[in-house]
Amino acid sequence: MGDAVNDTYTRTIQSPVPYPHGITIHEGIDRILVTNTVRATDFGDAGELIGIIEASTGKDLGSFKVSDKESPAGEAPVEVIFVPQSDPPVAYVTNMNGGTLWNATWNKKTGGFDTKKAYDFSVEEAGVPLEIYFSDDGARMYATTASPGKFHIFDLSEDRTVVSLVKTLDTGEGAHHVAFTKDGRYAWVQNSFINLPGMSEGSISVVDMASLTVIDTINTFTENGFNPNCMVLLPEWNHPMGH
Repeated sequence: MGDAVNDTYTRTIQSPVPYPHGITIHEGIDRILVTNTVRATDFGDAGELIGIIEASTGKDLGSFKVSDKESPAGEAPVEVIFVPQSDPPVAYVTNMNGGTLWNATWNKKTGGFDTKKAYDFSVEEAGVPLEIYFSDDGARMYATTASPGKFHIFDLSEDRTVVSLVKTLDTGEGAHHVAFTKDGRYAWVQNSFINLPGMSEGSISVVDMASLTVIDTINTFTENGFNPNCMVLLPEWNHPMGH
């Protein structure tokens, strides 16, 4: 943790779950959630939990499971993000190995989270879900799946805990991070996932967010034998939901 104003280190928080990767913070309920993903050296010992931390103190508040399978489920939850402006607070989780999307809704009475499976990407013959993004009002959610490489658009306008698929776009093998323009006109999908076989095309798909179509493909990295690992637009154009 650090003081963002003074740019100084404050303390280190021990994760309540092993192999933390994704993290999200909700100051309104004083909670931090972290994912229990995989061992970095070999992708082994895949987890199934979301760890809970009290944001103000760093206290370990336990964890909850994001799987309906027997333990060890090996789901490898990789990203967790709170929906903007959601009341009550709702967080979404991508299960990298499980191929599913789960949500966790804050329960004010219990001080915990109620979980449920929100979507199974196998119905679209898609797998390895990775990143999650939201529109400013929380009514739209975007997700990537790396195998074979897709960009999914969901509607949450009726109920933040219920996803309705709007459209799925074919991008490229390894669809991973997405960069969005401030005006919401374009999205760029990075098609590479840490050089894994079948998920490392190296291209960048350009998406028109009005028509929800892929309008161009940038092959600069592919043609030069490289794979982009992360993509962020310069401040003049970058929307902060991209990461």
